[in-house]
Amino acid sequence: KMAEFLNLTQVNTSLKETILFDYYTAGFWWAKEMNFSLNQISGFMGLLNFALENLSSKRMTLGENVKELEKAVTGIGDTESEEGGDLNLFNIDQGKAIIDFLFSSLFQHYIAFEYLFHIRREEPVINNE
Repeated sequence: KMAEFLNLTQVNTSLKETILFDYYTAGFWWAKEMNFSLNQISGFMGLLNFALENLSSKRMTLGENVKELEKAVTGIGDTESEEGGDLNLFNIDQGKAIIDFLFSSLFQHYIAFEYLFHIRREEPVINNE
């Protein structure tokens, strides 16, 4: 259902789609384990998408993305995306946990995600052998 919701149609054959599926699924289950409400899970998934969109579409550097995330989480200023967080959804401890999750899952591996989105790779040919 997650792949269908994310419109990922080639999860079994596309490394990029598999990685995105894994990232969103891990985030969803982490939010469930944090006992977030449905609104909080929705807001959290929006933050995950916000950070990935900043990297993939806007080609933000790690520093720029972190600054945008800070604005989105704290509600300070205008973010470059309208998918930012809502300060009223999370308490301070939950906000800190979200930041920790994003740093350990996305920002720690930022170069790998940049490679995933921006480096052209040769498509392998799969045959019967």
